[in-house]
Amino acid sequence: MGGEPGLDFAVWRRKESDVNPRAENFYAAWRENCRAINSLHDGGPTPPEKLLQSVWQHQRLQRDRLQTGDGRPVRVFHPGFISLEGGPDFRGAVLQFGDDAPVTGDVEVDLQPAGWHAHGHDKNPAFKNVVLQVVWDGGSIYPAGGRTGMPAATLTKPEPAVLRLKKVLDAPLAGLALALDHESGLPEGLRGKCSAPLRGLDAGNLAELLQAAARVRFQNKAGAMLARAKVAGWEQVLWENLFRALGYKHNVWPMQNLAETKPRWTRGAHSAFDLQTRLLGISSLLPAELTRTQKSSDTFLRRAWDVWWREREDFAGWILPQAAWKFHGLRPANHPQRRLALAAHWLASGSLVSKLEGWCAAAWADEKLLPSLHAILQVERDEFWSWHWTFKSARLARPQPLLGEARATDLAVNVVLPWLWVRSQEGGSEKIQREIERRFLAWPAAADNSVLKLARQRLLGTSNACRLPGAAAQQGLMQVVRDFCKHSNAICADCRFPELVRGWRAPAV
Repeated sequence: MGGEPGLDFAVWRRKESDVNPRAENFYAAWRENCRAINSLHDGGPTPPEKLLQSVWQHQRLQRDRLQTGDGRPVRVFHPGFISLEGGPDFRGAVLQFGDDAPVTGDVEVDLQPAGWHAHGHDKNPAFKNVVLQVVWDGGSIYPAGGRTGMPAATLTKPEPAVLRLKKVLDAPLAGLALALDHESGLPEGLRGKCSAPLRGLDAGNLAELLQAAARVRFQNKAGAMLARAKVAGWEQVLWENLFRALGYKHNVWPMQNLAETKPRWTRGAHSAFDLQTRLLGISSLLPAELTRTQKSSDTFLRRAWDVWWREREDFAGWILPQAAWKFHGLRPANHPQRRLALAAHWLASGSLVSKLEGWCAAAWADEKLLPSLHAILQVERDEFWSWHWTFKSARLARPQPLLGEARATDLAVNVVLPWLWVRSQEGGSEKIQREIERRFLAWPAAADNSVLKLARQRLLGTSNACRLPGAAAQQGLMQVVRDFCKHSNAICADCRFPELVRGWRAPAV
């Protein structure tokens, strides 16, 4: 009815699909018609850099036609792992240029070759291992003025090879944009050689393997604490490791330095404010000078500066250079100013160590482990830091805790539990040792991070964080990365871990 006489509807649909394969999928038509990326085509405007990154990561290229700007063939054994923390876009690529031996290095993606100098990569030490600059198209690697007027030191540095993508894509640009838009996870061909045998393990065997690796990591941390405690004592080693953990990976060493000098700057301090002032002053995290407005106002910063101005000569020998701190890519909530304010409250209370010992002796159900420890590590509301991320940030609309549960988990698995465990070992209490290890294995998962995400994709073949249900599984996976992946390259050369996994099964219970 309503159609052309004698026309079979199924035949009509089949004929239309012969012309347009997308006709049978209305959602595909919606998606294609609504995406702005349909404006992209090979002769059109320059594509966004994010798309070029996806093209390189998934190697959507005519790989046998790749060559540098000076005509050398490029063979890509591995494109590298995309970086989420600044610096070059891809790290650890394995490439071969012409007849040279394969090299391992970083890859930077820019729209034009001149971006190398225009973006300051040539002067940035983080880019010293870049061996290839991947671009869409364009001319010279130098800015519009060419080499003229560029510093001599810059000109003596070797430039990376340049690879232009415009003429070597394996599909039209618009199609690639649709295919790669929101693409997540690691392509199958870029996963580690251990991915298949690990995915072949059942849940029980995988859990047993990761727990075994986690125990190694846990005991290594405990062993380092024991060695330091023989010199500095148990309480001092606890404070040093708490400070290190508050520094995250970027600021571990300045935090360690502050903790090592703790006996000097705690002497004579009577409040959290006193300790905050000294810590912020010794760390060089107080502003070097105040603005006229700050000098005339009765704020936390003005009061802290007035106290530090009188004391700083007494601590001149222990003041850290500001260059020791790294702030790039740091979330405001994790700024060291705020973390030192938290540590000052712990120290001012004078009861943190005894509370942790009491927590160790008490009985806790699994679901109460994190909340009970978090209650000990959290502090009362701070007059300034509950309302500000940093000195420069505006006042928050509502107060924020100085410590969240995610950070409490990091402190538990990296500091508190290993410290209690090794103390019980030295004290000969096997019962407490077993209980602390049970708590470690039962602890809920920590916050996700870039190391875990890449490790899951590369080793387990999944971006799903639920595959690692607890903190111990996360710790175990990171230990595998440290023990094996860090000693190999992106193509897993000479790594024995895949072979070991294939030949292993957990013993039957």
